Amino acid sequence: MTALYSLRQVTVRYAARPVLAVEELDILRGEILAVVGPSGAGKSTLLRLLNFLQPPTTGEVRFGDALYSASRDATLAMRRRVTTVFQRPVLLRRTVEVNVAYGPRLRGVDVGRADIDAALAEVGLTELAQQPARTLSGGEAQRVALARAMVLRPDALLLDEPTANLDPYNVGLIEQIVARLNRQHGTTIVLVTHNLHQARRLAHRALLLLEGRAVEVADTRTFFESPADPRTGAFVRGEMVY
Repeated sequence: MTALYSLRQVTVRYAARPVLAVEELDILRGEILAVVGPSGAGKSTLLRLLNFLQPPTTGEVRFGDALYSASRDATLAMRRRVTTVFQRPVLLRRTVEVNVAYGPRLRGVDVGRADIDAALAEVGLTELAQQPARTLSGGEAQRVALARAMVLRPDALLLDEPTANLDPYNVGLIEQIVARLNRQHGTTIVLVTHNLHQARRLAHRALLLLEGRAVEVADTRTFFESPADPRTGAFVRGEMVY
């Protein structure tokens, strides 16, 4: 598998405060990478970097053949290949169908009714297509956000705590959708989650961030069962106090 993202000697600082320092990280095409770590570890900053919303202070990010750095901004074409679903998606006060169609329209992407219908079917919302978004449950709203991302067919989908505060039924639905999207379309998925069980269920590999630094990245079984770094072991066993 080849790398979709390659980070080399990347740092991000806010004023004089360092918030992220990643010497080397490859995110492979078609994988699900879970990013775990305590609050304030740099997980959200990493997602912003991968979505080209936060330039590195030093170092460089390669996305395919394109370069992103402090002196080289991401092109519109690069930005359109990546999309993010947040923990609390912002939806228009319109119907479910209009919300799904809004993402492509905003990006100038031409998608037909068949594409929208297919995305709604994939997330199990066909029967709610004409329902106002304000009447949806939290799980249904999150599925609308996923459908809106799916219809864009991004190369990379970034998920920021997509199942936080959802009941177990909706957690299961979201996880099934994410796994199917990865399996059927080969979408590269970066999942930030505090749910270690979810990381273990979904991810091919896992990355631990502590104080902005990449402590360990490994295939999921190794990460959870025989990690190389003792801090990883302490974290996954719940022994780390932070």
